[in-house]
Amino acid sequence: MAKKDRKAKKEKKKEKKQQVLVDVKFKRKNLLFFGIGLILIVAGFILLAVGDIVIAPILLVVGYLVFFPLGILLK
Repeated sequence: MAKKDRKAKKEKKKEKKQQVLVDVKFKRKNLLFFGIGLILIVAGFILLAVGDIVIAPILLVVGYLVFFPLGILLK
């Protein structure tokens, strides 16, 4: 009996861990970083279309490499 209870508890713990890994909730802060990143990327592409070769790449790099990862990683 005790062995079955231990196995059942271990299986429940594994299931809970798997559920936690899948359950990702983005909060307001995460969505804010995504929004800022999206605005910077759109502004960068607009400036790139106009012909600005200095500020456009900076906005694109900051949007893609700073704000999108922050939106994903911060809790």
